Amino acid sequence: MNRHVVGAAIVDDLAAPTLLLAARRSAPAALAGGWEFPGGKVDEGESHEVAMHRELLEELGVHVHLGDDVPGPEDGGWPLGENYLMFVFLAVITSGVPAPLEDHDELRWLPLDDLFDVGWLRDDLPIVHLLHSRWSRAGS
Repeated sequence: MNRHVVGAAIVDDLAAPTLLLAARRSAPAALAGGWEFPGGKVDEGESHEVAMHRELLEELGVHVHLGDDVPGPEDGGWPLGENYLMFVFLAVITSGVPAPLEDHDELRWLPLDDLFDVGWLRDDLPIVHLLHSRWSRAGS
């Protein structure tokens, strides 16, 4: 059975995004230096939404408003390694200034045209491609 994790595609505007927040991993060593959507593990008995709010407060020090989910190919989740499914939500910051508090050493706001300027972790890349495609179509 796959363990659930959550990830946030934090944007500057849910209706018409122009920037996406990427977070560079500092740990564990196998993931260090790779860029990802911030988030983390869903605790037992916790909803995906509650986990998302908790993780973003712990990792970045921000409160967010969650937008639509970004459904993946496996029961709505995105495969993450062999034992995890990541459930991704669009989000916008409602309070706080994002800072790399846990598991990250750098944050970067990426313009939509520059989403591939960082080295995304392999399992996050399909999500980046989907969002880039969706937002490119919306802007054309």
